[in-house]
Amino acid sequence: MELGTSESSFPGSGEYHIPIDLFGSKKHPGVPRGVLAFTDASGNIVFTVNSHPPNSNSSPPSEDKKLLLDASANPLFSIYRHHNGSWKCYKGDNDGNKELVFRVQRTMKTLTRVELEVFLDGENSNVEACDLKVKGSPFKRSCCIYKDSDLVAQSSLMYKLHQLRVGRGKFRLTIFPGTIDQALIVALFVIFLSGRK
Repeated sequence: MELGTSESSFPGSGEYHIPIDLFGSKKHPGVPRGVLAFTDASGNIVFTVNSHPPNSNSSPPSEDKKLLLDASANPLFSIYRHHNGSWKCYKGDNDGNKELVFRVQRTMKTLTRVELEVFLDGENSNVEACDLKVKGSPFKRSCCIYKDSDLVAQSSLMYKLHQLRVGRGKFRLTIFPGTIDQALIVALFVIFLSGRK
């Protein structure tokens, strides 16, 4: 999958000129409790993430699956986590046809820091060189996503003035101007949150 495709079928694809903020929480009205939802600045749901724990009937026992859905609950990506610190992301709900979009390999894991390398699938993809890097602290919901040395997106907890303790339940994901699909960035952030496992 190319980074800059204006013909993509994912929401938010194409070139944009100002940073876009998405707000993540598992306590959004209209979404079942425990389901991670991403909203825009007006509170409209843009993406949700459904988790499917491993079970012997559907996924191999070494994997668990998350579905990234758009605002209409259409599956955009299926994300599979393997126990060797790697993930694979397929287009749609891949129960049958597996079209690989990207794969992720964890390169560093400590108590406070995780680093991931992202390899996009496509005709021009270089097997040896990663296309994106993700670095940060999942516990603090804080990460930066880079393409080469350019900052593509970053996340942080929601701080309020005079707040003594910052909760980890709400966070902001800022996607900077460019042509990378918002859905792809959200999928990477979802993988990053589970990067400590």
